[in-house]
Amino acid sequence: MDSHLPHVFAPGARIGVLTTEPVGLLDYLAPEGGVALGQLVVVPLGPRRVMGAVWGPGQGHFDAARLRPVARLIDAQPLTPGMIEFLDRAADYTLTPLPVMLRMALRAPDLDRPPAERRVIHRAGPAPARLTDARAAVLRVIDDHGGAGFAPSELAQLAGVGVSVVRGLVAAGTLVETAAPVDMPFPRLDPSLPGKALDAEQSAAAQALRAGIRGGAYGTTLLRGVTGSGKTEVYLEAVAEALRQGRQALVLLPEIALSAEFLDRVETRFGARPGEWHSGITRTERRRLWHMAGRGEVGLVVGARSALFLPFRDLGLIVVDEEHDSSYKQDETVYYNARDMAVLRASIEQAQVVLASATPSVESWVNAGSGPGGGKYARLDLRARYGEAELPQMGAIDLREEEMPSGRWISPTLAAAVDQRLGRGEQALLFLNRRGYAPITTCRACGHQVGCDDCDARMVEHRFQKRLVCHQCGATKPVPTACPACGVEGRMAAVGPGVERLGEEVAARFPNARAVVLSSDLFTSARAIKDTIARIAGGEADIIIGTQLVAKGHNFPLLTLVGVIDADLGLQGADLRAAERSFQLMRQVAGRAGRFGGDAGGRRGLALLQTHQPDHPVIRAILSGDDEAFWDAEAAQRRAAQMPPFSRLAGIILSHPDQPVVEAYAAELARRAAPLREIGAELFGPAPAPIARVRARYRVRMLIRAPRQAPVQAAISAWLAGAPKAPANLRLSVDIDPQSFL
Repeated sequence: MDSHLPHVFAPGARIGVLTTEPVGLLDYLAPEGGVALGQLVVVPLGPRRVMGAVWGPGQGHFDAARLRPVARLIDAQPLTPGMIEFLDRAADYTLTPLPVMLRMALRAPDLDRPPAERRVIHRAGPAPARLTDARAAVLRVIDDHGGAGFAPSELAQLAGVGVSVVRGLVAAGTLVETAAPVDMPFPRLDPSLPGKALDAEQSAAAQALRAGIRGGAYGTTLLRGVTGSGKTEVYLEAVAEALRQGRQALVLLPEIALSAEFLDRVETRFGARPGEWHSGITRTERRRLWHMAGRGEVGLVVGARSALFLPFRDLGLIVVDEEHDSSYKQDETVYYNARDMAVLRASIEQAQVVLASATPSVESWVNAGSGPGGGKYARLDLRARYGEAELPQMGAIDLREEEMPSGRWISPTLAAAVDQRLGRGEQALLFLNRRGYAPITTCRACGHQVGCDDCDARMVEHRFQKRLVCHQCGATKPVPTACPACGVEGRMAAVGPGVERLGEEVAARFPNARAVVLSSDLFTSARAIKDTIARIAGGEADIIIGTQLVAKGHNFPLLTLVGVIDADLGLQGADLRAAERSFQLMRQVAGRAGRFGGDAGGRRGLALLQTHQPDHPVIRAILSGDDEAFWDAEAAQRRAAQMPPFSRLAGIILSHPDQPVVEAYAAELARRAAPLREIGAELFGPAPAPIARVRARYRVRMLIRAPRQAPVQAAISAWLAGAPKAPANLRLSVDIDPQSFL
């Protein structure tokens, strides 16, 4: 049977329905006319009616005479057998209850409502002669969404204006209001349009990816290329091949702010914009894209990690851009890594996966290598930058030898390099991976450091907001004028730099330069971030001060200098991925320099790292440019320590408002860990989490390490099934393959 043609159950047949409620599979009777496997349905559950999906035959544990029939069918394409298998296996792998996993797959509004028409606004003519700021904001929203139709109120809300502004543009003939179906197919992308000219290395890589898609079988390829080497153009050729084969493609991006530029590139390449899926799209577009993915009426989707759970009709390609990025790991409700789930889904769908990165994760490096555990993935390398651009020169500034005034963080050497770039009309980027104004607010009278009332974390001053902010729970409070501990007035001081404080130093040191601070907390919307990035790329800034937001794929043609303010910041702590993440981040941010040498007068970019540890192995590896040696050494250390990817880890996180309660329960769990020992696993802890209290809940962690092939999930399930009844209000989460240990 074709995997895309669902099985049909006859009227009155006993069927198993999985609802989004925490009750598991329940038996119902198929309605008149029958029902297909994967069909979304509304079923009675007690006095309520809830949404669910037909998951298979009924379990047969109840008298058929007691079963209730399905109330009604939802007008949507059935989930494919492949999608059902993916959700089943993803739930098993992550130890997530299946109803919770189904809720992730149905995260679109009003799926249980029938399709309808709506009044929508479209662009109809040129901008009016009287173009106010409010009117311009409306037109930008329409243009940024590729001409998609909006309800008048929705368009006004996105533009931050009143509905009367939209009505005025309709009256002027610039916009037109028409009736349209709520759920419309997306414009067809044309794979026959020519892409950019590729060099020999890029052409060979593109050909290999196209051949994999034509083969119609599963495969994963690590596409490793230095920053600016044309990875995007290469994998867009794979997208084109998937479209030619009549299959759908998904490109995952780690940051919403990256999508605007990428969507423009896709439109240039294929003549139309793809579907978007992330928190910045409207409710209407979210519902539309969900339905069109299921009907095969959208060829390419560009999205955040949750796009992986869309009900694609025939998914032939998944690209995970910047596959190493930690934002692909979700650490709440459902703990999953989108990179790993992409590989799982592709293996079920007989699709290809492209993992693209200049600095791949150690896991992907090992899987694509020739050593122990390697050979699972193919590997393609792009070793040179595209066109005339060259890789930046790398250098270290030894802060031990610089004369740095108190309260200053830009060294004289770095300041001189910035001055030189400004004199040539080029841009400089100053990178500091620390949000806010200062990480610590302390009393100079008694030494008290202001902390969060509900978390064991110091509050970070955000001077732009005139508040202290907890980066764990989001709580805020005013910056105190008197010490909360000793009451002394006027002795509170900000200690250490954040990007806002660095912005003050830049304004004082380079008063004639146009400076922009890029940090996610300084923007009210994804659109505001996109607008700022576009202005920077257009040359409307001289100095960019940014956090890791600036390290992710942005192309600033005039940027020729990157200065890393504190290259030692990520080298602290005992995180097993500290070296890897520091290397990746420094490499990524350094790669922003000189990406387009021709546009900046052909000058080669320069990246300078300020450090107190110029001889640290990670700093030396960054400066040497020998990435292969770094990854090989990092993998060898992991193998010697029997850490991932040469073993398996699982985290157990318990929390409760009462510290003795959670500690006692964790200790009892540890005493009953025989199922873990039976598979050769080790249990470390329980121990207080590094940040032991978050949102007024005390947190205890345990860590399980097991052999690579051990059945970890089954052992954990057996262990927890034999656990004593948990105290009221205790929460227990399981994190398979944890990335964070806080």
